[in-house]
Amino acid sequence: MKIKLLGAGIDGLSLEQCVDRIGEFIASGAPRLIITLNPEMLYQAQREPELLRLIGRADLVTPDGVGIVWACRVMGEPVSERVTGIDLMQKLLERAGEKGWRVFFLGSAPGVAEDAARNAQKNYPGINVVGTHHGYFKPGDEPNIIKIIKSAGPDLLFVALGAPRQEQWIDKYREILGVPVAVGVGGSLDVLAGRVTRAPLWMRKIHLEWLGRLVRQPSRWRRMMILPKFAFMVLRKAKR
Repeated sequence: MKIKLLGAGIDGLSLEQCVDRIGEFIASGAPRLIITLNPEMLYQAQREPELLRLIGRADLVTPDGVGIVWACRVMGEPVSERVTGIDLMQKLLERAGEKGWRVFFLGSAPGVAEDAARNAQKNYPGINVVGTHHGYFKPGDEPNIIKIIKSAGPDLLFVALGAPRQEQWIDKYREILGVPVAVGVGGSLDVLAGRVTRAPLWMRKIHLEWLGRLVRQPSRWRRMMILPKFAFMVLRKAKR
């Protein structure tokens, strides 16, 4: 049963439960869209009805970000834990190595997906990366990219084009691609490739990973300004 937050349905599953659910999706074979929902995307969706409808079409929506976890608690429908894109991707790669799932990486700058694939093959025994492609493509390139992905036949497609473009891209082409599970993972490929370092574990445990990102990338401050606006929107909604 989904938890309703500002018009979006969020699955209150743990990380392990999400991976199990995705395993069921892969077994079924029907194309599914997974969204790791953060406050920025949900805030944007309040002003873009089609984006909110897209979130509603997703087969699994995880609470990505302490802001979403906090908001669900404020609204009286707490989730079990935060399930971020990077954590979900890492767990899925681990499970993919065990189950023999085929993996494709799409997105980020040229060379990143290839580095991510090499590191995945080193870090996840048994992993089968069947293809990669960078995210710096134009609309005219998409038919060829779709052909490449279809020919590779992955079970898992990780798309790193930035939110919400990656979710919109998956939603547009998922029936044509026919990939059982496609997940938007944002900057997670850069982390897997070793181009970007995550905040230390102690910061993640006390929900300050956002601060670590801000320290490494000061230009993110404009995006961070959405967080207090999101919090105000949630508190105003909770008082009604």
